[in-house]
Amino acid sequence: MAWFLGLGITGVVLLALSLVFDGLLEGAFGGALDGVLEGWLSLPVVAGFTAMTGFGGAIALGTGLAGPAGAAGVGAVAGMGAGWLTYRFSRALMRDQTGVTPSTDDLLGTSGKVVTAIPADGFGEVLLRLAGQPLKCAARSAEPVARGAEVWVEAVPTGTSVVVRPVER
Repeated sequence: MAWFLGLGITGVVLLALSLVFDGLLEGAFGGALDGVLEGWLSLPVVAGFTAMTGFGGAIALGTGLAGPAGAAGVGAVAGMGAGWLTYRFSRALMRDQTGVTPSTDDLLGTSGKVVTAIPADGFGEVLLRLAGQPLKCAARSAEPVARGAEVWVEAVPTGTSVVVRPVER
């Protein structure tokens, strides 16, 4: 039974190491293993197989369900199941798509309020909303704009500055 428990513990340690050192082997060999250690030979899949083979065999042997050879078979079947589930779960996580991340180009055409007056020849500050979140940007304008005025964004020259024009009502 000690061999099975040792195999299970080795699988758990291997899994912990795969979380910390993911991709280390691929980088260590300068790309020679590119794609070889992905999918069924990935470290999490091998670790899941190893851990469940050991713990499944220990359970089968400890409960008296089978002798050493039978426990090895039961452990191997449990290990294949755990390896398959690990592979499928990791594939599902890799395919997970998130929404498009908002960028500063999304500010174009939005409205905002001036929080620091904008002189004709310098910068002021405006409060805009990007994806529902407040964003304070440096702002320029062709004409002076007073504090509290509503403005429209005409251009986004940098990620932290905008060119605005006052809203006429």
